[in-house]
Amino acid sequence: MIKLRVSNLYSLCCLAAIAVVSASGQAVDAGKTENSFNSLTRTEMDMLVADAVRSKPEILQRFAEDPDLKRLQIQQVRELLAFASQAQKEGMTADPTNRQELENIRAEIIAVNYDKMLNKGKPATPAFGNITTAQVAKYWSVAGHEPEFARFLDAKMMLVGAETPDRKLTAEETSQARDVFARTQIYLAEYESKLKSGALASEMVASTDLSVKLQQAQFLSRLYAEKVADKVKVTDAEIAAYFTAHPKIDPARRRAEAQRILERAKAGENFAALANEFSEDPGNIAENGAKSGGLYKDVPVGRFLAEFETAALALQPGQVAPELVETDHGYHVIKLERKLGKKRPADEATFDVRHILISTNVEDPDSPDGASVPAAEFVRRKLESEKEKALIAKLILENKVQVPDDFTLPTPATAKPPVRNR
Repeated sequence: MIKLRVSNLYSLCCLAAIAVVSASGQAVDAGKTENSFNSLTRTEMDMLVADAVRSKPEILQRFAEDPDLKRLQIQQVRELLAFASQAQKEGMTADPTNRQELENIRAEIIAVNYDKMLNKGKPATPAFGNITTAQVAKYWSVAGHEPEFARFLDAKMMLVGAETPDRKLTAEETSQARDVFARTQIYLAEYESKLKSGALASEMVASTDLSVKLQQAQFLSRLYAEKVADKVKVTDAEIAAYFTAHPKIDPARRRAEAQRILERAKAGENFAALANEFSEDPGNIAENGAKSGGLYKDVPVGRFLAEFETAALALQPGQVAPELVETDHGYHVIKLERKLGKKRPADEATFDVRHILISTNVEDPDSPDGASVPAAEFVRRKLESEKEKALIAKLILENKVQVPDDFTLPTPATAKPPVRNR
């Protein structure tokens, strides 16, 4: 699976996630060609936004507060369609399990939308509550439906890995799945019959088709993202090359600095003074700006990282650790001041230690809180991001993805939440 930024491509982008039904649905019905996933018209984009706002009117406020949100949503839709189009181009829709799931997506979305249409303006009812048990029984009496259900269930289990040798579906779970499947297929048949006769409103048909297309695109984009995960992986050699080109953040350079400080401490220089001059540990500076000479007093066992604590407690009071200690935070020069002990019998055993930190962390500008991360992790994320962006741009170009550069936001008066079945 593609990690970090590209992983968001198949995790239902903001607008699409709200507008489509999170069923597992159906994709292609008999006699109908596959969807083309490489474009959305301005009308479809406006419809998508309108559906999203009707479901969550607060989205309008988010667009008002963030002028870049439109651009971000449009780009996410482009990326989604690019991945889905590439999956289709590479024949992933021909795989029997994938094709069955695409069919499932279409069926389930149509059934849900048709159910909503039938109950519009009526008192809330359970989903598919208008279908009687007699209708369900009649459905199962028709030859061929049992094999259809078996294919449906097999595809679900294959995709989600829900059924393993030590985990089988219970009789109750299978019964529930059969009931939902039957009701879905009953509504699908009604919908297609009315569609053929022209009895359905064109707006309802267009909205349903768009929901099917987007949900299928999300499914296919996830499959393709998993397939090409290795293409954006970053090797240790690539990280090393980046450090060579950017020596300022190279941990090896930082290690050399720490080693020089260690040698000075071992030679007898004042450890506290060295800590105040060189340590990059934020804990060495009090709120009033005073420095503490790298001292941590009354440290209970387990407070510090294991490698730091092991090195410190292996020393005698007044002794400096002969080697640097490396942690995720960087390189540590350590001096033990007081051996592990208790001031009073009832107290927890503690020790006093000084240390100098030469940090190998780098501030990550993409981190929401501006947190720093280990240099190697920072470089890995950066290079992965660059690979991902290059891959996305390539897929958008090669699949000729077309999405309008703008869309219309509905007015608050038209953004009332729809009545939903319960």
